[in-house]
Amino acid sequence: MARLYLVTPEKLDPVGFADPLSAALDAGDVAAVQLRLKGCDDKFIRNAVSILRPMVQKRNAAFILNDHPDLAAETGCDGVHIGQQDVPYAEAREAVGPDSIVGVTCHDSRHLAIEAAEQGADYVAFGAFFPTQTKEATGHPTSDILAWWTEVMVVPCVAIGGITPENVGQVIAADFIAVCSGIWSHREGPAAAVKAYLSAIERAAKS
Repeated sequence: MARLYLVTPEKLDPVGFADPLSAALDAGDVAAVQLRLKGCDDKFIRNAVSILRPMVQKRNAAFILNDHPDLAAETGCDGVHIGQQDVPYAEAREAVGPDSIVGVTCHDSRHLAIEAAEQGADYVAFGAFFPTQTKEATGHPTSDILAWWTEVMVVPCVAIGGITPENVGQVIAADFIAVCSGIWSHREGPAAAVKAYLSAIERAAKS
């Protein structure tokens, strides 16, 4: 059954974000948290990791840093997530080492996903599946790509982009469901959001 993969807002106060993150993690099964900070210097990222990483790892979830393999290795993260415009896979792998996680954004491209898997990526991410305000989407895959991938490949895949409890059933073939604003902007708070997603995932998996 698909598991939740939380992505942080790209702008946050690490101290202030600690409580919402704790609430989300304590609400149910969360496989991973990706710290995705944009436009922040290395000092800010190091500080954010030092505050948030222990909370995530203490709950047996993976702590993934977006786009900074050198800092991920330096600060004890479980791995790094890279996009197509970030450092090449080989450079990211060299930085974090053989035992850390390296995930790769592949948009809607089967070719990019196969290439990443053959290079040794620990997961590939497809999206955006639905309209999203979190970031400008480069690819717009359909659920077919998830069914195809899980049938022919063993490397896990992540579905991302505008996924809600209402539409999660359409991407239930993914190994992980990545969510950002659906968690942190939920009107009842992140704990209620996690519970809503987990319930929807369970219902979809049984249907």
